[in-house]
Amino acid sequence: MTGRIVVPDEAGLREAADLLRAGSVVAFPTETVYGLGADAFSEKAVAEIYRLKNRPSWNPLIVHVPSAEAARSLVMEWPAVAGELAARFWPGPLTMVFQRTDTATLAVRVPAHPVALRLLVACGLPLAAPSANRSESISPTTAEHVLRSLPDVPLVLDGGPSSWGIESTVLDLTTDPPTLLRPGALGLRAIREVTGRIALPGDGPADGTARPSPGMSRRHYAPRARVILTREVGEVDDETGVLGFSTETGKNRELLSADPREYAADLYAALHRLDDAGVATILVQEPPDTEDWLAIRDRLKRAAAV
Repeated sequence: MTGRIVVPDEAGLREAADLLRAGSVVAFPTETVYGLGADAFSEKAVAEIYRLKNRPSWNPLIVHVPSAEAARSLVMEWPAVAGELAARFWPGPLTMVFQRTDTATLAVRVPAHPVALRLLVACGLPLAAPSANRSESISPTTAEHVLRSLPDVPLVLDGGPSSWGIESTVLDLTTDPPTLLRPGALGLRAIREVTGRIALPGDGPADGTARPSPGMSRRHYAPRARVILTREVGEVDDETGVLGFSTETGKNRELLSADPREYAADLYAALHRLDDAGVATILVQEPPDTEDWLAIRDRLKRAAAV
């Protein structure tokens, strides 16, 4: 079966909602990347996400809901700081991890994309939705990226290119102070204005063991081509692509912005373009080692892991 890309009009949303309520999966746009959604509390539907993505069972999922009230109804503890963060950053690219039961946590966010919000309302379900791509590969920022990676997804709602271009920031609120689990689209400076101190992650759990957030695998976000991080880019052959912000333009060279927000918005799309060009190696100029570039450096480090 080959999936279809559908306009997210009333008929498209109705079809997507019907599929989700029937226990199937649907890919849909968010402001970060495209997600592969399914009923978060249907074991069968969630199993289909893992099957299609070839995703390891120890890699958890984020649940998407249409409002802070819906998020609060799913968790056991809702600390005061959660309300402050939700008021400031939801809908938006912040995922918060809560205590769901005495022994289990739940990662939740309210996406900012209008198509995602309309779908959540139309289906009436909280949706588990990791990025809509094969496990470890480049996240999709367009509907076409989704079908290229996951041709068996029955339906993709096309909401245009994702505006942020990288995944949400994941913050664990079950610790004091809150702990950053995954750097992402929302910068730490803005979060600290609400939370004060934030504990930064260590090396994280080893692959094959349970973890509280997605995006913590050693290798992730990787194109087919080998990624090499480098400070300087010299002469390259036709088998080598270049991704940077101070390189000359030319064949298989992707010139991105020196602004981290703009760089992030085109990062995955640029990696897709270089993969499509058939290069064997992608040389990536290392971004600045500053907090503003933390999420981008995280993605590139994992993409380059072997």
